[in-house]
Amino acid sequence: MGFAGTLEYLSDLMSSSCSYKYKKKKQFQTVELKVRMDCDGCELRVKKALSSLSGAKSVNINRKQQKVTVTGYVEANKVLKKAKSTGKRAEIWPYVPYNLVAQPYAAPAYDKRAPPGYVRNVENNVITAAVTTYEDPYISLFSDENPNACSVM
Repeated sequence: MGFAGTLEYLSDLMSSSCSYKYKKKKQFQTVELKVRMDCDGCELRVKKALSSLSGAKSVNINRKQQKVTVTGYVEANKVLKKAKSTGKRAEIWPYVPYNLVAQPYAAPAYDKRAPPGYVRNVENNVITAAVTTYEDPYISLFSDENPNACSVM
């Protein structure tokens, strides 16, 4: 055990005696946002703000699709809050590719503003109407199979 090992052991010993609570480590993830950007200045402002987040490894911006992708050890809520702090309208990316949706042509999933190859991410809670048959009571009243048909006449 060298000098560095001794120092590490002592620091662990000292930190365990303190009443500090350890934070849960964040997972490496990708957060996609839809941010309204019109010009290079808007794009630069959003990129600077999101790059300054602790744990953000990379920030990719596609201005044509209004899409911002942040990868790193970040939380989606914090990224969204930081994007909104720039004064831009931001929301979690609401679209998924066509091939990941069972019914891409369902009415709630169709969106004209969606980028090519994407549909809105909706749950498969589509209600199907049940077909009920309506039988006219007068048809059975005068049928040959009705034993009381003679009593009516």
